[in-house]
Formats: sequence, C-alpha cells, structure tokens
Amino acid sequence: MHPALTTLTLLTAAANLFSGTCAVFHLRAILPGMSKAGVPESWLTFPIGTLKLAGAFGLLAGLWLPALSTAASFGLVLFFVCALYTHIRVSDYTPQFFLACTFLALASATLALSVS
Repeated sequence: MHPALTTLTLLTAAANLFSGTCAVFHLRAILPGMSKAGVPESWLTFPIGTLKLAGAFGLLAGLWLPALSTAASFGLVLFFVCALYTHIRVSDYTPQFFLACTFLALASATLALSVS
C-alpha cells in the first residue's frame, strides 16, 4: 500500500472514529446541529454513529485487505453525500455542515487513491 494512501486512510478512519463515537454517546456539542438539520436524537446511535464506526473499522481492516478499504470509503462517501443533502434541504449551514464537507472530502480522496 502506498504511504500516501496509508496516511489518508488512517486520517479518515481517525476522523470517523471520533465522529462516530461522539454520535453514539450523544455528545452535547453535536445535538443542536443535528436538531437544526431535522435529525432525531434517536438516530445518533443507529444509524449515524454505527455507520461511521463501521466505515472507520472497514478502513482500518482495509490496510490488510485493500478491497475492504475501497468498499468502506465508498460507503462513507455515500453516507456524507446524504448527510450534506440533509443539511442543505433545511438550509442548515452550521459548523456540522462544514465538518460533513471535510469528512466527504477525506472519504472521497481515500476512495480515489484506493481505486488508482
């Protein structure tokens, strides 16, 4: 595996591990943004936190099984496209919108490097 892909994979996995853990534990800092986007608090554990954590663990496992990293990064790209749609739909441009943009960029770059 190329060093740039390894570094990017670890960065994307770390970001999603942090974000997924915050969602699973319903961190107070994320609640206002989720509420403004119209996301019920009951969705924080599943599907939001669970899917982010699954993507992060898939990326980490992909360090040994490259096809798994490609699948996980593709899943994260889909997840964050939907997250951005959710924020745009209600004109929510809180900091969480821009974090979702950053996470989408990380997942997209990881996907692009993993398929090249």
